[in-house]
Amino acid sequence: MNEFLRRTLTGAWIVIFILGGFWLHPVTFFLTGLIIVAGAQYEYYLMIREHHEVKTQVIPGMVTGAVIYTTSTLVAAGIVPWKYFPVIVPAIIMIMFIELYRKENKPFDSLAHTLLPLIYIVVPLSMFPFSAFSHSGLDSLLTHGITEFSPGIIVGFFILLWTNDSGAYIIGISFGRHRLMERISPKKSWEGFFGGLVLAAAVAWLLSDWLGVVNTAGWVIISIIISIAGTYGDLVESMLKRSLGVKDSGNIMPGHGGFLDRFDSAILSFPFVFLFIILFG
Repeated sequence: MNEFLRRTLTGAWIVIFILGGFWLHPVTFFLTGLIIVAGAQYEYYLMIREHHEVKTQVIPGMVTGAVIYTTSTLVAAGIVPWKYFPVIVPAIIMIMFIELYRKENKPFDSLAHTLLPLIYIVVPLSMFPFSAFSHSGLDSLLTHGITEFSPGIIVGFFILLWTNDSGAYIIGISFGRHRLMERISPKKSWEGFFGGLVLAAAVAWLLSDWLGVVNTAGWVIISIIISIAGTYGDLVESMLKRSLGVKDSGNIMPGHGGFLDRFDSAILSFPFVFLFIILFG
């Protein structure tokens, strides 16, 4: 099986899993986001342990990540009041207490690499629930009793993100001549970047009425935000992998690498998209 076909088949399963999970029901929305958070976070810890020789606190870090994402969901859904949101702070501080008893040679290296994915991965992705609860628009595929819940923002976000990635990949390998940032990612080109941006903007214009939330111009602006911030997200993860000397963050997705490889663009672009929707939606 050639690389393009393998990448296409895997990509199709990713689309079904992600869009299906977020779109199906509020419970599957929560579980899909939690799986993405846990998968990307675990891959980060594994890469650091294997290639940087720093023994991160995998279990405490993963538990804290789950607490942050779950608390965000409960608060966004109105199940738990906002005043309980600071519970995440003691969970983070506990990691520092635990490190005192581990007797590692480089305790602050361990702390840094245990805490960094909470900021880099968990916090940005924990904005997902706030984009769905208390919003109206595209309905879930299954009925539920929550009056104000719409996965429309997330569905639109991922459609445009994948459109941008596909456009950048196809145009890049076909016409790419001028390197975007060769020292970090030798294969990325300016031609691919603009190809992805134009294709994503076109799809945003076509789907804007169906997606709702913001008007056509708003979705086109969102597509531009995704193209720019998503590219930086990809470059940041490439910088991480290059510093560790690895090609992929994992191998769970043939042709696409791991969770962190697949969602690196989403991690850094969604906060900007969500901020735009809050301010102008």
